[in-house]
Amino acid sequence: MMRRTRRARGFTLIELMITVAIVAILASIAYPAYQEQVRSSRRADAQAALSAFGNAMERHYTEELTYEGAAAGGSDTGAPAIFPTEAPIDGGTKYYDLTIVSADGNSYTIQASPKGPQSDDGALQLDSTGARRWDTNNDGSFGSGEECWERSCS
Repeated sequence: MMRRTRRARGFTLIELMITVAIVAILASIAYPAYQEQVRSSRRADAQAALSAFGNAMERHYTEELTYEGAAAGGSDTGAPAIFPTEAPIDGGTKYYDLTIVSADGNSYTIQASPKGPQSDDGALQLDSTGARRWDTNNDGSFGSGEECWERSCS
């Protein structure tokens, strides 16, 4: 009588280890790119909020004939009274604080300051002339090459 041996089906330990190694390598490449996309998306939310905040400042000027008094307590700097104080505006986790840096009779500067997991991204600013600035190196000042909201200003 001839006996057939039945071969077990499945994967060997080496095959599984190779698969895990390949998945780990792919994940180590993809995850940083994913994180940068998330950060960029949050920054875009802040940019949209700053643009809407700028529109609110213009409405305030139309009604009051000055940019002064748009901040909480009727002051000229600090948290806005005429607009939400955090971005994104549409709910969810807030990654930026919105403030009025300066406001007088004829001009204003507003800022979105990153916080939480976004905190090392650098502040965004918009002023009454429409000038946009992004502190890309997060050093607390807006220098050369930081005169726009893009990664590299030309």
